Amino acid sequence: MSTPLDWKGYEPVLIPKISGLHQIDIYEKNGGYESLREVLLNKTKWPDAVSVVNEVKEANIRGRGGAGFNAGLKWSFMPPVDGGPRYLACNGDESEPGTFKDRKIFEYNPHLFIEGALIAAYAMSISTVYVYIRGEYRSFIQMMEKAVSDAYAKGYIGKNILGSGFSTEMVVHSGAGAYICGEETSLLESLEGKRGYPRVKPPFPAQRGLWGRPTTINNIETLANVPLVIKNGASWFKTIGAETHPGPVLYGISGHVNRPGVYELPSGMPILTLIQDVAGGMRNGKRIKAVIPGGSSTPVLRGDALEGVNMDADSLRQAGSMMGTAGMVIMDEDTDMVEVLWRISKFYHHESCGQCTPCREGTGWLEKILDKIMHGDGETRDLDLLLDVTTQMEGRTICALADAAAWPVRYTISRFREEFEARCRKSVYALA
Repeated sequence: MSTPLDWKGYEPVLIPKISGLHQIDIYEKNGGYESLREVLLNKTKWPDAVSVVNEVKEANIRGRGGAGFNAGLKWSFMPPVDGGPRYLACNGDESEPGTFKDRKIFEYNPHLFIEGALIAAYAMSISTVYVYIRGEYRSFIQMMEKAVSDAYAKGYIGKNILGSGFSTEMVVHSGAGAYICGEETSLLESLEGKRGYPRVKPPFPAQRGLWGRPTTINNIETLANVPLVIKNGASWFKTIGAETHPGPVLYGISGHVNRPGVYELPSGMPILTLIQDVAGGMRNGKRIKAVIPGGSSTPVLRGDALEGVNMDADSLRQAGSMMGTAGMVIMDEDTDMVEVLWRISKFYHHESCGQCTPCREGTGWLEKILDKIMHGDGETRDLDLLLDVTTQMEGRTICALADAAAWPVRYTISRFREEFEARCRKSVYALA
């Protein structure tokens, strides 16, 4: 996985350096909605919906919401049209701790996402697009509602779009602050007005989704890449970044760095380059102790094991972690890893929907044992008990929240065990 040598000259395409792109007139003046116009009206280049699906599949836009699945391949799972309604659910819940990149699209370039969602709707014969945004994003929800309203007024959404004969509707839906609703089938339950319980699969959403009808779920950033592929071609897209995980990425960098923020750069960027050159290095000249590369559920990496590790799915898998949402949390040498893990586990215990016993009970035990260790009452054997609990949780539930809670515990203890053992020994000596 090679990283582009010219990354310093990279020009952003998801959030380009053009002011006012959230205004539809400015977006149009800069080529906005031309990709939608092309797929709907240029039948020489885009003879049918299948040709659009194939181009997106060829580009290999890997899902930016965490799973990293080929978006075009996902679209191809939708069954043949049968005359009934079909749905696209756009996941902007973004409740993973450490993740804050979709909000930048809502704020600075919402029409790029809308255009991508409309192209996807055409490609899959979608009758209604739902944009699901976490409830805490009140200002961003209002921004999206304004952008959708403007797109309706211009004739890009609704009946007989651009005179093409294709029609689709778009609805912005506010979540209610539940992390579990970021899971795709729980999101569908929430859209239907039900409690956010994940569904047993199969059947998968493409076969039986919203109201029992074929449904595809895509992340906001994933769909924002679609107009770029239509405009420039799959071959262009694959020249950006890592060969097996191509395209631009919105890296959300937080923690103990001098310039935290969201940075658009090619995929496959070296982690050390992102920290040192992009985010301005560590605060106060401290050493890097740990990095969570893709949101709180992805396994932590030690600071002394980052050399040669790039931000793409394959490189991170080889290093023992995951790309996730590219929400990077950087921690310096003074960080208390016991407290970090306790805080993460507290979050997952709070956010478990309680449907599955291994998750409902397991997340509670993880928090309780870590709370015991953190407050000076832990024993060394508690570490093995924690690891045993994670084994009882992983792969034993309807959705992956139990896995998301188990992985931080397993890998933080295994990679920083000396710190946890020292805390436990300290408590034993204190009692003696």
